[in-house]
Amino acid sequence: MSAPSFKQLFARHGEIGIFAIAVVAVTFFSLSSGGRWANSFNIGTILQVTATLGLISLGVALVMGTGEIDISVGSTLGMGALTYLWLAIRMDPALAAVAATVVGAAIGWFNGFLVTKTKTPSLIITLGTLMIFRGIAIALTDGFSFSMPYEQRDNLTYEIFGGGDLLGFNTAILWLVLGLVLLSVTLYATQYGNWLLAVGGSADSAHSRGVHVGKTKITAFIVCGALSAFAGALEAGKLGFADGSMGRQMELQAIASCVLGGCLLSGGRVSLIGTILGTFLLSSIQSYLVVMAVKPQWFILLLGLIVVFASYGDQRFRIWAAKV
Repeated sequence: MSAPSFKQLFARHGEIGIFAIAVVAVTFFSLSSGGRWANSFNIGTILQVTATLGLISLGVALVMGTGEIDISVGSTLGMGALTYLWLAIRMDPALAAVAATVVGAAIGWFNGFLVTKTKTPSLIITLGTLMIFRGIAIALTDGFSFSMPYEQRDNLTYEIFGGGDLLGFNTAILWLVLGLVLLSVTLYATQYGNWLLAVGGSADSAHSRGVHVGKTKITAFIVCGALSAFAGALEAGKLGFADGSMGRQMELQAIASCVLGGCLLSGGRVSLIGTILGTFLLSSIQSYLVVMAVKPQWFILLLGLIVVFASYGDQRFRIWAAKV
Protein backbone atom coordinates (compact mmCIF):
# COMPACT_ATOMS: atom_id res chain seq x y z
CA MET A 1 0.00 0.00 0.00
CA SER A 2 1.40 3.38 -1.01
CA ALA A 3 1.91 6.18 1.52
CA PRO A 4 -0.94 8.35 0.13
CA SER A 5 -3.32 5.36 0.20
CA PHE A 6 -2.35 4.60 3.78
CA LYS A 7 -2.93 8.22 4.78
CA GLN A 8 -6.37 8.16 3.19
CA LEU A 9 -7.26 4.89 4.94
CA PHE A 10 -6.05 6.17 8.31
CA ALA A 11 -7.83 9.50 7.83
CA ARG A 12 -11.13 7.72 7.19
CA HIS A 13 -10.72 5.07 9.87
CA GLY A 14 -9.18 6.64 12.97
CA GLU A 15 -9.94 3.49 14.97
CA ILE A 16 -7.02 1.70 13.29
CA GLY A 17 -4.55 3.43 15.58
CA ILE A 18 -6.40 2.66 18.82
CA PHE A 19 -6.86 -0.96 17.75
CA ALA A 20 -3.10 -1.35 17.31
CA ILE A 21 -2.43 0.34 20.65
CA ALA A 22 -4.99 -1.88 22.40
CA VAL A 23 -3.40 -5.05 20.99
CA VAL A 24 0.04 -3.97 22.19
CA ALA A 25 -1.30 -2.98 25.62
CA VAL A 26 -3.20 -6.24 26.13
CA THR A 27 -0.12 -8.25 25.13
CA PHE A 28 2.10 -6.29 27.53
CA PHE A 29 -0.37 -6.50 30.42
CA SER A 30 -0.81 -10.24 29.92
CA LEU A 31 2.92 -11.01 29.80
CA SER A 32 4.05 -8.69 32.60
CA SER A 33 1.39 -9.35 35.25
CA GLY A 34 2.10 -13.01 35.95
CA GLY A 35 -1.47 -14.06 35.23
CA ARG A 36 -3.02 -11.48 37.57
CA TRP A 37 -4.39 -9.39 34.69
CA ALA A 38 -5.25 -12.03 32.08
CA ASN A 39 -7.75 -14.18 33.95
CA SER A 40 -11.49 -14.67 33.53
CA PHE A 41 -12.47 -12.79 36.68
CA ASN A 42 -10.38 -9.72 35.87
CA ILE A 43 -11.41 -9.67 32.20
CA GLY A 44 -15.03 -9.82 33.32
CA THR A 45 -14.46 -6.84 35.61
CA ILE A 46 -12.77 -4.90 32.80
CA LEU A 47 -15.67 -5.59 30.45
CA GLN A 48 -18.20 -4.49 33.08
CA VAL A 49 -16.35 -1.19 33.55
CA THR A 50 -16.06 -0.88 29.77
CA ALA A 51 -19.83 -1.34 29.43
CA THR A 52 -20.69 1.48 31.83
CA LEU A 53 -18.06 3.89 30.56
CA GLY A 54 -18.71 2.81 26.98
CA LEU A 55 -22.39 3.80 27.06
CA ILE A 56 -21.42 7.24 28.37
CA SER A 57 -18.66 7.58 25.79
CA LEU A 58 -20.99 6.71 22.91
CA GLY A 59 -23.21 9.61 23.92
CA VAL A 60 -20.27 11.96 24.28
CA ALA A 61 -19.05 10.86 20.83
CA LEU A 62 -22.36 11.93 19.28
CA VAL A 63 -22.22 15.34 20.94
CA MET A 64 -18.59 15.68 19.93
CA GLY A 65 -19.60 14.84 16.37
CA THR A 66 -21.71 18.02 16.27
CA GLY A 67 -18.72 20.11 17.32
CA GLU A 68 -19.88 20.44 20.94
CA ILE A 69 -18.86 18.71 24.16
CA ASP A 70 -20.69 17.46 27.25
CA ILE A 71 -18.73 17.25 30.50
CA SER A 72 -21.82 16.88 32.69
CA VAL A 73 -22.14 13.15 31.97
CA GLY A 74 -20.55 12.13 35.27
CA SER A 75 -23.21 13.88 37.36
CA THR A 76 -25.91 12.71 34.93
CA LEU A 77 -24.79 9.13 35.60
CA GLY A 78 -25.08 9.83 39.32
CA MET A 79 -28.60 11.22 38.94
CA GLY A 80 -29.59 8.18 36.88
CA ALA A 81 -28.19 5.79 39.48
CA LEU A 82 -30.01 7.50 42.36
CA THR A 83 -33.28 7.68 40.43
CA TYR A 84 -33.06 4.00 39.52
CA LEU A 85 -32.38 2.71 43.03
CA TRP A 86 -34.97 4.95 44.68
CA LEU A 87 -37.66 3.73 42.29
CA ALA A 88 -36.54 0.10 41.91
CA ILE A 89 -37.45 -0.51 45.55
CA ARG A 90 -40.97 0.77 44.88
CA MET A 91 -41.72 -0.56 41.38
CA ASP A 92 -40.48 -2.97 38.73
CA PRO A 93 -36.77 -2.32 37.96
CA ALA A 94 -37.58 -2.04 34.24
CA LEU A 95 -39.85 0.94 34.89
CA ALA A 96 -37.23 2.39 37.23
CA ALA A 97 -34.61 2.10 34.47
CA VAL A 98 -36.94 3.85 32.02
CA ALA A 99 -37.56 6.64 34.54
CA ALA A 100 -33.81 7.06 35.13
CA THR A 101 -33.25 7.26 31.37
CA VAL A 102 -35.95 9.91 31.06
CA VAL A 103 -34.25 11.95 33.79
CA GLY A 104 -31.00 11.75 31.85
CA ALA A 105 -32.73 12.74 28.62
CA ALA A 106 -34.23 15.77 30.40
CA ILE A 107 -30.78 16.82 31.60
CA GLY A 108 -29.47 16.39 28.05
CA TRP A 109 -32.32 18.50 26.66
CA PHE A 110 -31.54 21.18 29.25
CA ASN A 111 -27.88 21.22 28.19
CA GLY A 112 -28.72 21.31 24.49
CA PHE A 113 -31.35 24.01 24.92
CA LEU A 114 -28.95 26.28 26.80
CA VAL A 115 -26.13 25.71 24.31
CA THR A 116 -28.21 26.38 21.22
CA LYS A 117 -30.32 29.25 22.56
CA THR A 118 -27.68 31.21 24.46
CA LYS A 119 -24.82 30.47 22.00
CA THR A 120 -22.61 29.95 25.04
CA PRO A 121 -19.79 27.42 24.53
CA SER A 122 -20.94 23.95 25.52
CA LEU A 123 -17.86 23.52 27.70
CA ILE A 124 -19.06 26.35 29.96
CA ILE A 125 -22.72 25.28 29.98
CA THR A 126 -22.01 21.64 30.79
CA LEU A 127 -19.39 22.58 33.38
CA GLY A 128 -22.14 24.49 35.13
CA THR A 129 -24.68 21.68 34.88
CA LEU A 130 -22.02 19.21 36.03
CA MET A 131 -21.82 21.12 39.30
CA ILE A 132 -25.58 21.74 39.49
CA PHE A 133 -26.59 18.11 39.26
CA ARG A 134 -23.65 16.92 41.35
CA GLY A 135 -24.85 19.30 44.05
CA ILE A 136 -28.41 17.97 43.73
CA ALA A 137 -27.17 14.38 43.99
CA ILE A 138 -25.17 15.14 47.13
CA ALA A 139 -28.06 17.06 48.66
CA LEU A 140 -30.49 14.19 47.98
CA THR A 141 -28.27 11.61 49.65
CA ASP A 142 -27.19 13.93 52.51
CA GLY A 143 -23.94 12.04 52.94
CA PHE A 144 -25.59 8.61 52.81
CA SER A 145 -26.30 6.21 49.95
CA PHE A 146 -29.36 4.69 48.30
CA SER A 147 -29.28 0.92 48.36
CA MET A 148 -31.29 -2.05 47.12
CA PRO A 149 -32.25 -4.57 49.83
CA TYR A 150 -30.65 -7.96 49.20
CA GLU A 151 -34.00 -9.76 49.23
CA GLN A 152 -35.20 -7.60 46.33
CA ARG A 153 -32.13 -8.25 44.17
CA ASP A 154 -33.20 -11.82 43.41
CA ASN A 155 -35.37 -10.61 40.56
CA LEU A 156 -35.07 -11.39 36.85
CA THR A 157 -35.73 -7.81 35.78
CA TYR A 158 -33.19 -6.48 38.28
CA GLU A 159 -30.62 -8.95 36.96
CA ILE A 160 -31.27 -7.87 33.37
CA PHE A 161 -30.47 -4.26 34.25
CA GLY A 162 -26.94 -4.79 35.53
CA GLY A 163 -27.70 -6.86 38.60
CA GLY A 164 -26.87 -10.25 37.10
CA ASP A 165 -24.50 -12.15 34.83
CA LEU A 166 -24.89 -14.01 31.56
CA LEU A 167 -22.25 -16.55 30.55
CA GLY A 168 -20.03 -15.20 33.31
CA PHE A 169 -20.24 -11.56 32.22
CA ASN A 170 -22.34 -8.75 33.62
CA THR A 171 -25.51 -8.07 31.62
CA ALA A 172 -24.40 -4.46 31.08
CA ILE A 173 -22.20 -5.83 28.28
CA LEU A 174 -25.32 -6.80 26.33
CA TRP A 175 -26.71 -3.29 26.67
CA LEU A 176 -23.43 -1.83 25.39
CA VAL A 177 -23.53 -4.09 22.32
CA LEU A 178 -27.17 -3.18 21.69
CA GLY A 179 -26.41 0.53 22.07
CA LEU A 180 -23.45 0.28 19.72
CA VAL A 181 -25.52 -1.46 17.03
CA LEU A 182 -28.45 0.97 17.26
CA LEU A 183 -26.25 4.07 17.24
CA SER A 184 -24.13 2.73 14.37
CA VAL A 185 -27.25 2.23 12.26
CA THR A 186 -28.49 5.69 13.23
CA LEU A 187 -25.19 7.40 12.51
CA TYR A 188 -24.26 5.68 9.26
CA ALA A 189 -27.59 4.69 7.72
CA THR A 190 -30.10 7.43 8.55
CA GLN A 191 -30.70 11.03 7.57
CA TYR A 192 -30.09 12.17 11.12
CA GLY A 193 -26.63 10.63 11.09
CA ASN A 194 -25.80 12.59 7.93
CA TRP A 195 -27.12 15.76 9.53
CA LEU A 196 -25.08 15.23 12.68
CA LEU A 197 -21.81 14.82 10.81
CA ALA A 198 -22.66 17.72 8.50
CA VAL A 199 -23.31 20.03 11.46
CA GLY A 200 -19.99 19.02 13.00
CA GLY A 201 -18.16 19.55 9.73
CA SER A 202 -19.59 23.02 9.14
CA ALA A 203 -22.70 24.26 10.90
CA ASP A 204 -23.11 27.18 8.48
CA SER A 205 -22.83 24.96 5.43
CA ALA A 206 -25.28 22.45 6.92
CA HIS A 207 -27.75 25.23 7.72
CA SER A 208 -27.55 26.52 4.14
CA ARG A 209 -28.54 23.05 2.95
CA GLY A 210 -31.66 22.95 5.09
CA VAL A 211 -30.32 21.12 8.15
CA HIS A 212 -31.82 22.31 11.43
CA VAL A 213 -28.59 22.79 13.34
CA GLY A 214 -30.20 23.53 16.71
CA LYS A 215 -32.48 20.47 16.72
CA THR A 216 -29.64 18.23 15.58
CA LYS A 217 -27.44 19.35 18.46
CA ILE A 218 -30.23 19.15 21.04
CA THR A 219 -31.05 15.60 19.94
CA ALA A 220 -27.40 14.61 20.37
CA PHE A 221 -27.38 16.07 23.89
CA ILE A 222 -30.63 14.23 24.73
CA VAL A 223 -29.20 10.89 23.58
CA CYS A 224 -26.00 11.58 25.51
CA GLY A 225 -27.91 12.35 28.71
CA ALA A 226 -30.16 9.31 28.30
CA LEU A 227 -27.21 6.96 27.78
CA SER A 228 -25.34 8.42 30.76
CA ALA A 229 -28.30 8.01 33.10
CA PHE A 230 -29.00 4.50 31.80
CA ALA A 231 -25.35 3.62 32.41
CA GLY A 232 -25.85 4.90 35.95
CA ALA A 233 -28.82 2.59 36.38
CA LEU A 234 -26.76 -0.39 35.20
CA GLU A 235 -23.88 0.54 37.50
CA ALA A 236 -26.25 0.93 40.44
CA GLY A 237 -27.77 -2.43 39.60
CA LYS A 238 -24.33 -4.03 39.63
CA LEU A 239 -23.25 -2.46 42.94
CA GLY A 240 -26.63 -2.40 44.65
CA PHE A 241 -26.04 1.09 46.03
CA ALA A 242 -25.25 4.62 44.90
CA ASP A 243 -24.25 7.87 46.56
CA GLY A 244 -23.92 11.50 45.55
CA SER A 245 -20.34 11.12 44.32
CA MET A 246 -21.09 8.35 41.84
CA GLY A 247 -19.69 9.08 38.38
CA ARG A 248 -16.96 11.48 39.47
CA GLN A 249 -14.24 12.01 36.82
CA MET A 250 -16.03 9.73 34.35
CA GLU A 251 -16.53 12.72 32.06
CA LEU A 252 -12.76 12.93 31.57
CA GLN A 253 -12.52 9.22 30.87
CA ALA A 254 -15.36 9.48 28.34
CA ILE A 255 -13.73 12.37 26.50
CA ALA A 256 -10.37 10.58 26.48
CA SER A 257 -12.04 7.42 25.12
CA CYS A 258 -13.64 9.37 22.28
CA VAL A 259 -10.47 11.18 21.24
CA LEU A 260 -8.36 8.05 21.53
CA GLY A 261 -10.94 6.24 19.43
CA GLY A 262 -10.69 8.65 16.52
CA CYS A 263 -13.43 11.22 17.18
CA LEU A 264 -12.47 14.79 16.32
CA LEU A 265 -12.92 17.39 19.07
CA SER A 266 -13.81 19.89 16.37
CA GLY A 267 -16.66 17.67 15.14
CA GLY A 268 -17.52 16.13 11.80
CA ARG A 269 -16.11 12.67 12.44
CA VAL A 270 -17.27 9.98 14.85
CA SER A 271 -15.89 6.49 15.33
CA LEU A 272 -18.17 4.48 17.60
CA ILE A 273 -16.08 1.30 17.37
CA GLY A 274 -12.96 3.34 18.08
CA THR A 275 -14.66 4.93 21.09
CA ILE A 276 -15.41 1.51 22.57
CA LEU A 277 -11.81 0.43 21.95
CA GLY A 278 -10.63 3.59 23.69
CA THR A 279 -12.91 2.77 26.63
CA PHE A 280 -11.57 -0.77 26.80
CA LEU A 281 -7.99 0.52 26.74
CA LEU A 282 -8.59 2.93 29.64
CA SER A 283 -10.38 0.23 31.65
CA SER A 284 -7.50 -2.15 30.98
CA ILE A 285 -4.90 0.38 32.09
CA GLN A 286 -6.81 1.08 35.30
CA SER A 287 -7.13 -2.64 36.01
CA TYR A 288 -3.44 -3.24 35.33
CA LEU A 289 -2.45 -0.56 37.82
CA VAL A 290 -4.72 -2.16 40.42
CA VAL A 291 -3.41 -5.73 40.01
CA MET A 292 0.16 -4.42 40.06
CA ALA A 293 -0.57 -2.60 43.35
CA VAL A 294 0.10 0.84 41.88
CA LYS A 295 -1.55 3.73 43.73
CA PRO A 296 -4.80 4.79 42.02
CA GLN A 297 -3.65 8.41 41.96
CA TRP A 298 -1.30 7.50 39.14
CA PHE A 299 -4.26 6.61 36.94
CA ILE A 300 -5.68 10.09 37.44
CA LEU A 301 -2.31 11.55 36.44
CA LEU A 302 -2.15 9.24 33.42
CA LEU A 303 -5.71 10.15 32.45
CA GLY A 304 -4.84 13.83 32.52
CA LEU A 305 -1.82 13.24 30.31
CA ILE A 306 -3.91 11.20 27.88
CA VAL A 307 -6.47 14.01 27.58
CA VAL A 308 -3.76 16.64 26.99
CA PHE A 309 -1.77 14.65 24.45
CA ALA A 310 -4.89 13.30 22.75
CA SER A 311 -6.14 16.87 22.30
CA TYR A 312 -2.81 17.90 20.82
CA GLY A 313 -2.81 14.81 18.62
CA ASP A 314 -6.33 15.66 17.49
CA GLN A 315 -5.15 19.06 16.30
CA ARG A 316 -2.11 17.64 14.51
CA PHE A 317 -4.21 14.92 12.90
CA ARG A 318 -6.59 17.46 11.37
CA ILE A 319 -3.65 19.33 9.87
CA TRP A 320 -2.18 16.07 8.55
CA ALA A 321 -5.51 14.78 7.20
CA ALA A 322 -6.13 18.07 5.38
CA LYS A 323 -3.04 17.36 3.27
CA VAL A 324 -4.37 13.97 2.09
